Amino acid sequence: METEYYHLAAESGIIKVKTIAARNTDILAALKENSSEVVQPFLMGCGTKEPKITQLCLAAIQRLMSHEVVSEAAAGNIINMLWQLMENSLEELKLLQTVLVLLTTNTVVHDEALSKAIVLCFRLHFTKDNITNNTAAATVRQVVTVVFERVVAEDERYKDAVDQPAAVQGNSNRRSVSTLKPCAKDAYMLFQDLCQLVNADAPYWLVGMTEMTRTFGLELLESVLNDFPQVFLQHQEFSFLLKERVCPLVIKLFSPNIKFRQGSTTSSSPAPVEKPYFPICMRLLRVVSVLIKQFYSLLVTECEIFLSLLVKFLDADKPQWLRAVAVESIHRLCVQPQLLRSFCQSYDMKQHSTKVFRDIVNALGSFIQSLFLVPSTGNTSATPNQTGSNASGNTGSAQTNPGVLGMGGGATVLPAFEYRGTWIPILNVTVQGSAKATYLEMLDKVEPPTIPEGYAMSVAFHCLLDLVRGITTMIEGELGEAETVIHTTTEATPLPAQSSEQDLQSVSDQSEKELVSRAVWEEMVNACWCGLLAALSLLLDASTDEAATENILKAELTMAALCGRLGLVTSRDAFITAICKGSLPPHYALTVLNSTTAALSSKSYSIQGQNVQMISPSSESHQQVVAVGQPLALQPQGTVMLTSKNIQCMRTLLNLAHFHGAVLGTSWQLVLATLQHLVWILGLKPSVGGALKPGRAVEGPSTVLTTAVMTDLPSISSMISKLFENSQYLDDVSLHHLINALCSLSLEAMDMAYGNNKEPSLFAVAKLLETGLVNMRRIEILWRPLTGHLLEVCQHPNSRMREWGAEALTSLIKAGLTFRHDPPLSQNQRLQLLLLNPLKELSNISHPDIRIKQLECVLQILQSQGDSLGPGWPLVLGVMGAIQSDQGESLIRTAFQCLQLVVTDFLPTMPCTCLQIVVEVAGSFGLHNQELNISLTSIGLLWNISDYFFQRGEIIEKELNKEEAVLQKQAEEKGVLLNRPFHPASPFDCLWLCLYAKLGELCVDPRPAVRKSAGQTLFSTIGAHGTLLQHSTWHTVIWKVLFHLLDRVRESSTTADKEKIESGGGNILIHHSRDTAEKQWAETWVLTLAGVARIFNTRRYLLQPLGDFSQAWDVLLDHIQSAALSKNNEVSLAALKSFQEILQIVSPVRDSEKPETPPAINVSVPLVVGTTTATSLGRSFMRTDSIGERIGRYNGSEPPVITDEIEDLNLWWAAWNSWYRIGSESTRPPITCDKLTFIPSQPFLTALIQIFPALYQHIKTGFSMDDLQKLGVILHGAVSVPISSDASPFILPSYTEAVLTSLQEAVLTALDVLQKAICVGSEGMQIMYPAIFDQLLAFVEFSCKPPQYGQLETKHIANAKYNQAEWVALNYVPFAERSLEVVVDLYQKTACHKAVVTEKVLQNIIKTLRIPLSLKYSCPSESTWKLAVSSLLKVLSIGLPVARQHASSGKFDSMWPELANTFEDFLFTKSTPPDNLSIQEFQKNESIDVEVVQLISTEILPYANFIPKEFVGQIMTMLNKGSIHSQSSSFTEAEIDIRMREEFSKVCFETLLQFSFSNKVTTPQEGYISRMALSVLLKRSQDVLHRYIEDERLSGKCPLPRQQVTEIIFVLKAVSTLIDSLKKTQPENVDSSTWAQVIALYPTLVECITCSSSEVCSALKEALVPFKDFMHPPAAKKRLSIIK
Repeated sequence: METEYYHLAAESGIIKVKTIAARNTDILAALKENSSEVVQPFLMGCGTKEPKITQLCLAAIQRLMSHEVVSEAAAGNIINMLWQLMENSLEELKLLQTVLVLLTTNTVVHDEALSKAIVLCFRLHFTKDNITNNTAAATVRQVVTVVFERVVAEDERYKDAVDQPAAVQGNSNRRSVSTLKPCAKDAYMLFQDLCQLVNADAPYWLVGMTEMTRTFGLELLESVLNDFPQVFLQHQEFSFLLKERVCPLVIKLFSPNIKFRQGSTTSSSPAPVEKPYFPICMRLLRVVSVLIKQFYSLLVTECEIFLSLLVKFLDADKPQWLRAVAVESIHRLCVQPQLLRSFCQSYDMKQHSTKVFRDIVNALGSFIQSLFLVPSTGNTSATPNQTGSNASGNTGSAQTNPGVLGMGGGATVLPAFEYRGTWIPILNVTVQGSAKATYLEMLDKVEPPTIPEGYAMSVAFHCLLDLVRGITTMIEGELGEAETVIHTTTEATPLPAQSSEQDLQSVSDQSEKELVSRAVWEEMVNACWCGLLAALSLLLDASTDEAATENILKAELTMAALCGRLGLVTSRDAFITAICKGSLPPHYALTVLNSTTAALSSKSYSIQGQNVQMISPSSESHQQVVAVGQPLALQPQGTVMLTSKNIQCMRTLLNLAHFHGAVLGTSWQLVLATLQHLVWILGLKPSVGGALKPGRAVEGPSTVLTTAVMTDLPSISSMISKLFENSQYLDDVSLHHLINALCSLSLEAMDMAYGNNKEPSLFAVAKLLETGLVNMRRIEILWRPLTGHLLEVCQHPNSRMREWGAEALTSLIKAGLTFRHDPPLSQNQRLQLLLLNPLKELSNISHPDIRIKQLECVLQILQSQGDSLGPGWPLVLGVMGAIQSDQGESLIRTAFQCLQLVVTDFLPTMPCTCLQIVVEVAGSFGLHNQELNISLTSIGLLWNISDYFFQRGEIIEKELNKEEAVLQKQAEEKGVLLNRPFHPASPFDCLWLCLYAKLGELCVDPRPAVRKSAGQTLFSTIGAHGTLLQHSTWHTVIWKVLFHLLDRVRESSTTADKEKIESGGGNILIHHSRDTAEKQWAETWVLTLAGVARIFNTRRYLLQPLGDFSQAWDVLLDHIQSAALSKNNEVSLAALKSFQEILQIVSPVRDSEKPETPPAINVSVPLVVGTTTATSLGRSFMRTDSIGERIGRYNGSEPPVITDEIEDLNLWWAAWNSWYRIGSESTRPPITCDKLTFIPSQPFLTALIQIFPALYQHIKTGFSMDDLQKLGVILHGAVSVPISSDASPFILPSYTEAVLTSLQEAVLTALDVLQKAICVGSEGMQIMYPAIFDQLLAFVEFSCKPPQYGQLETKHIANAKYNQAEWVALNYVPFAERSLEVVVDLYQKTACHKAVVTEKVLQNIIKTLRIPLSLKYSCPSESTWKLAVSSLLKVLSIGLPVARQHASSGKFDSMWPELANTFEDFLFTKSTPPDNLSIQEFQKNESIDVEVVQLISTEILPYANFIPKEFVGQIMTMLNKGSIHSQSSSFTEAEIDIRMREEFSKVCFETLLQFSFSNKVTTPQEGYISRMALSVLLKRSQDVLHRYIEDERLSGKCPLPRQQVTEIIFVLKAVSTLIDSLKKTQPENVDSSTWAQVIALYPTLVECITCSSSEVCSALKEALVPFKDFMHPPAAKKRLSIIK
């Protein structure tokens, strides 16, 4: 029946369809309208429960559905029909397929129909058939998805039409779904019921559910939440469901996991705790992951709870599988940095909230630590020990084979972490950056899986890495954007650089948004860094795998860099410290790191009761040792070992510094300190330019390196170098941090190197050099700290340290000068000076090795940059000039080499203002006493410099004047006076003055050779170039240079040592004339004085117009005087030569040939001496442009200028006074006499006296008697000075030669000049004649009485021994005789002169001549008395007439007795003739006596009436005496005949006779003479006769001596002649007494008759005959008496 019914239905359906098709064009739409009818047959077919029919019907229905021609009603029918089939368990798979098609092809199924369809699927899921179950499960999932997809589509449709009302969070009515659209409403109902079902509650909408599993429910929830988050976020109803239903459900379901503690006994507990169920727990965690990921913003509070739970699941007392899935869940969070950021903002940054983000990170850290500390098996504690021993055993064996670890050797070792015996393998669990979970995906497992060893650790490890990577990438990306924005906004106004910690802070004020972001970034980093660092450090220590190590290091590096960028100093330093520690051997003593760690560990990180410990590294190293070296320590320690991991860390450290140097800031200290120690251990040493090269360790066991490291060293070295090369890209602040760090490292190295000469660590110094070299373009900002520190290094006592300091400093300076700066150095003087300044500072360091480096640097700078030094010259020259005498020969030589280079090549290129410094430096080298050659060469340099000044005078002068103007202006602006040496002089003149002053200093150097050379150079330069000076400057030259020099030389000479110097250094012998310091100084004094005198002479035309020339003249004379009076023959003689030189100056008064004084000076020069005059003169004397003109100015043809005559005279008189002082001092005899007495030399005295004539020419007009006396004293003194025995052979003629010494000649010349001047001079001058006579006569006396020189004992030359300090008397005879000749000549000229008459000159002459005349044969020289006689005769021949002329005046009265005595002394001398006197000689001498008597007879006696009687009487007595033979008793018999002065007696007698018979008596006086003569004659005769008679009687038979016989004969003849004469005379003329005397002779004559001599008898006969005339008796008495 049913079948038929079904057929009918089918047919009617076909007709229906056909009809619809026929009527409508749009068949599908029409079919849809009538779909209930169309579907009906199929539904009926299904109702038959026939399998085939059912299948066909279902297929047909599906076709209809696929063409979307099923209406809502039809759909409802279909679902009902399907429900029936389901309940009958028919075609279950087809059913599911049909439901799926129905729901996916259209949206007609709603509300109950929909819920029925879904329940149908759920029901099928719980059938007994596995395939059906699985298919149903898949269908349910798809259907649920479809329901939610409809919502999405629905929302899309209505999106534009009506705006969605804002979600109202406060909606508390869960049934209030009226606002939802149909699809949304369905979805809402479905989701709500799913929650009900999971919670084991009855569903509201899914009516007809019979059973449900939690696991399936949770999976569905998860998929909906995961796939359709927008639905929940856009519809407040759904959001409400999340908050109100899902979250509480999850929390409730979590409770067994939270409460459960692994290892607690479950059986005995009264209330057993439900055990965690893996499938539920795992699905819950998946849901939580989705909730957190998708709905975090809605469920902030709930998420906080979830996250806290997650953290708790990591606890060590939770089951391993729970911890594993919890770690996987956390890993899912860790790969979502934005989510982490939200956590941080929502929790960590809120005041009273849980620090969720921090807790997560710390929990991971604790988790990792717990894995190491708690054995993973959970069994007794024996196991870990066993595993530990195994593990260490493994690695131990691995260590024996260097190829095992990461080297790909024989055995492959699993990558693992190993720590204190716990060995945990590293599994490859996930790809970087994705959280691919293993156990969260095990949806089919019911029992908890076994977790492989190391899995949890590996996931946790990846969590950390992904966390770090995510955070840093995110923050750095945002930072980059922010900085770009800021950069564009601030480009116009660049900010001043600040320290990097504040740098970002200050810039970030640009936007509020950025401030917020920054706060979040900082909080994120602050929250996580401690946990991260604790975990990473531990892992780094435990890692045995190179790749893992690399990852850990990379994480630490990125964190350090991030912290640096954010300016979080503590955290940055902590990460860097970790890397540093990893680089060094365990427990390595490095203070920087240890202090940082201490600071960190002092902070406690407690996270909700759990403590993150900072685990110290394990001491066991499971790494291959690749290097063994010395630790860098003060005390020598054992060796330390570096492993490959250390090297890996070191590379990371290098990368950090390389790429993130800009953010390191103060951490550079840590980084560099570590690198320094590593470099030291590896034995790298600095080489040129600061790069490190492998070098041998200096002491201790040398470094041992494996080949692996050996090949690595060059790359490490280049990485280190690149790191510093990269400093050129750092900003200024970062660069300063780097420099400061290097400096403090270097200071530590210096401290370590104190007090020992071990090899120091030069890392810091080398790297300072490297950094400086690459940052040349901005060297200014780092120059001061850099060089300041290097200068300190240069002073270090350790020589190697110093050497490198100097190397670095000089390399930097050279590089700085050669670098092409912008602007170039020539335009940036400040920079150039800055660069050169440290070079100058090196001069303050006394270590010679440093100074050598400094000077070598200067030399190189000069060779390469000399032309462009410009304003740097003073500094460079200062360096050369700073060398001290005590600093060693090589140093001075190098410095001098530099100076020579400067003087030869660079004078034209340097600023003229530096020339003065060149002069000073050259001078200072002259004063160095280390190397004589250098001193002498430096003087040569000064001469070259002066030559250069001369050649380029105009250019230099212009430049200096320009500079002066600038300085003057500056000084005026500041209101101060311009202060420079020799100020009032012009700048160019000052330059010359400085040169002269320097040479002046050298002129008083302790070394004679230097003094000599400097003196010659000084006077040559002044002589050659002095004309360039302005006129007024000469004042300074004279007073400040020349006189100052003379003062110093004089002082040094007078205080010089008299000790003998044995040799002149080496084997040089010193001549005896220079063998004491005193003698050497004498030479200097001579040179200096001569030089100054020459300048006074040649430049007098310049000097005289200066106002104070007379003062200068006085000073010069004073110097000449003190030199002349010095106790040194050489100096004194030279002084006189200088004196002579300045006196030979012809005053420019009338001599038009001489150069003229400058025309600008007026005719008369004021006598007021002082600065005013000098400067006023100087002002008018303007400079001209050309040197030629300037010199021409002096030689011009202007009319001669008349200088003041009076002033000129004053100068000469000043000279006279000096001359007198010199003369009187030098010729004054010494008071005491010993061997050391100084006696002036003959040449000196000669020179002294020779000066007088020249001087006298100038002063003769005022030369007075006093002056003459003074002169006389000096002349007398000079002649009296004896000669030293060693000089005598050169000065004295042989004693027999009658030659004058030059001194004696000079003395006579001086007097000659005087007398000639007097001769032509005024009447007033002629009163000086007597004084001249006195002087000459004093000299005449020397012939007999040589002058005594004080108490000095002199020897005769014959007795003096050469080479002994004895004094030899001169032979004064020739001098005295010459003086006598001069006297005679002069007297002949001046005898009649009034003064000569008045002053009794004649008497004085006679008196003086009396001395030699009376001595006669006793005179030292025979010639003397002979000359004296002839002179006397000459003088008397002239003088006697004058005397007679003035007889009446009485002026000559006193002369006569003197003359008489003189005649007496001479004619009857007491001296006996020498024995060897020949007869001829005797006769000659007698003839001289005769001449004298003849003079008496011709010149005196005839004029007796003008002559005093006494005198005449004396003469008569003398004649009487002479007329009788006088004999010497010493004569032998044979000689007696000759020796009788017969001729003389005869002449005397004749003279007596002559005057006896003077017939022509015209005056009573004549008669008186005649009477006197007679009386004397008769008395004389009587005496002779008496004596004869006596002798005759006594002799008996012997005949008497011949002469006596002759004498008696002569007397007898005279008597007869006399009587004859008397008879012939008028009787009245003869006095009666005369007759009486004649007659009285008679008896005596008679007595002679008895004589035996016939000659006597005949003479007697003749004498007696005349008596016959007396025989006639005039009276008897008388006659008788006569006869009687």
